Amino acid sequence: MNFFQAIFLGLVQALTEYLPVSSSAHIRIIGDLTIGSDPGAAFTAIIQIGTELAVLLYFRRDIIRILGAWFGSLFGKEGTDVRSRLGEHNRDTRMGWYIIIGTMPILIAGLLFKNVIETTLRNLWITVTVLAVFGILLWYFDARAKQVKTMERMTAKDAIIFGIGQMLALIPGVSRSGGTITFGRAMGYTREAAVRVAFLMAIPAVFGAGILEAVSAVKDVSACKAGGAAAAEACKAIGMFPGWGPTIAATVVSFLVGYIVIIGFLKFVSTFSYKAFAIYRIGLAVVVAVLLITGVLPAIDPSVAAAA
Repeated sequence: MNFFQAIFLGLVQALTEYLPVSSSAHIRIIGDLTIGSDPGAAFTAIIQIGTELAVLLYFRRDIIRILGAWFGSLFGKEGTDVRSRLGEHNRDTRMGWYIIIGTMPILIAGLLFKNVIETTLRNLWITVTVLAVFGILLWYFDARAKQVKTMERMTAKDAIIFGIGQMLALIPGVSRSGGTITFGRAMGYTREAAVRVAFLMAIPAVFGAGILEAVSAVKDVSACKAGGAAAAEACKAIGMFPGWGPTIAATVVSFLVGYIVIIGFLKFVSTFSYKAFAIYRIGLAVVVAVLLITGVLPAIDPSVAAAA
């Protein structure tokens, strides 16, 4: 992967991260079409940090308010009893706890199934399947479910369900926002509330994954250059990782373009339904299936298969 290819993939990341269409699926598919290989989970996770920085900037007031209330209640500002510390008197404190609760499923699954996520689950036939299935689910629930719940009515049970939707995004093709939004609409949350929960809940998960992958990439690059018995495995783990210069540039692009996409997406869902995104997902699944059947795309990237 050269510098310009990395920049292009950063642009793809920015355009698809917030939409319920799966940025990881697009990176996987377009990576195969443009550079002839899966860019890899490490590169994907790191450039996602750029889009999450855009989320931090856009929702900075909400985040500061939630963090302030959460830490304040934790130290007894709202009362020293357990209920007060858990946010009984402050919805921002409760939201802080709900984000933590909703992050647990993806954190646990990500640690337990890291190798499977980075190898087996990157099979494009799996991507095609979940693109179509979650496209149908999003279409169905968005058309049938009521829009009665707001973020103020969120409960711990809802946070767990949102978290499960986010956890499923570990499968390329589900989409982090798509899984969270679909589960939110199924519970009756308004379109805008489901989007906002998806954005806020993704922050710790995406930053955590990006930091872990960055640390892992540093170790692998060092081991690969050092040579020795572990060099072959380390070089294999790096895969198509283009180096830090192109990766950082791609992350910056994903941040700048991502901020613009957030503004546009929130305005869109306040007026229109998710039907267009559902149709896009199903159409993309059909196109990728045809490319797989005709041999244009490999179902399993050779470098990923070798690392499995």
